[in-house]
Amino acid sequence: MELRTLRYFVAVAEELHFGRAAARLHMSQPPLSRAIKQLETEAGAALLLRSSAGVSLTEVGAVLLDEARALLDHAERVRSRVAAAAGAASITVGILGDSASPDVIRLADAYRRRHPGAEVRIREADLTDPTCGLGTGLVDVALTRAPFDAAGLTVRVLRADPVGALLRADDPLAGRDRLELTDLADRRWFRFPEGTDAAWQAYWSGGTLREGPQVRAVQECRQAVLWNGTVGMTLLDHDPGAGLTVVPLSDMEPSRAVVAWRAGDPSPLVRSFVELATGGRSSGGTT
Repeated sequence: MELRTLRYFVAVAEELHFGRAAARLHMSQPPLSRAIKQLETEAGAALLLRSSAGVSLTEVGAVLLDEARALLDHAERVRSRVAAAAGAASITVGILGDSASPDVIRLADAYRRRHPGAEVRIREADLTDPTCGLGTGLVDVALTRAPFDAAGLTVRVLRADPVGALLRADDPLAGRDRLELTDLADRRWFRFPEGTDAAWQAYWSGGTLREGPQVRAVQECRQAVLWNGTVGMTLLDHDPGAGLTVVPLSDMEPSRAVVAWRAGDPSPLVRSFVELATGGRSSGGTT
């Protein structure tokens, strides 16, 4: 059994949905289904029950899920120890959105001064994966935004940022001092593709299932509003760009910037990263 295939299986077993698992793994569904069928052939037993109601684990699948999680965790520890022994200590950081923001630049400067010999790899994630690859083991730690499914992760809140409605500058609502979600109830919103984390999708659609164009990146959100006259949410202090404006939403909870990593005892490089990101706070709010 290959580690990659076991990662695929864990994603499907945790999501209990092939479409969501494929989105989480950033792959299409057919090769994922083929990989799971091959794994079942290797195991000599069915691992998943597929029906019109969804996907569920068999008894054999439940056993393999526990073993696969343990094996993948062990493989990651082996990789880290070997890299450290070879003098190639490294950390992979996932970042949601703009890796050139002032906060990220300050953190990069502080981390480089503390760990001048460490190799830092950056993975910029689009808006369809708020864990930035933590769920699939692509990154060691993530700078992102809640809410999202934090199962198996540890999350610390860094700050809360107010949000507003993103509108065309010539929208009839653009001149208002503030808005409420009911003001936008009959409007089309930009939305994320099927399989995107449910909690994340719900927050950025104002808590209601919306219709509108699908987007994956911040720039696509802006273009959806500019070209289609749709609406959506964005951070209040972000410059929306020419032709657009942001109006405060008075009844929306702020967006929480967070640092997240896989639950358990993190590596020294991850612990150091979290310490710098949180300003040295050993504990804090969690999602």
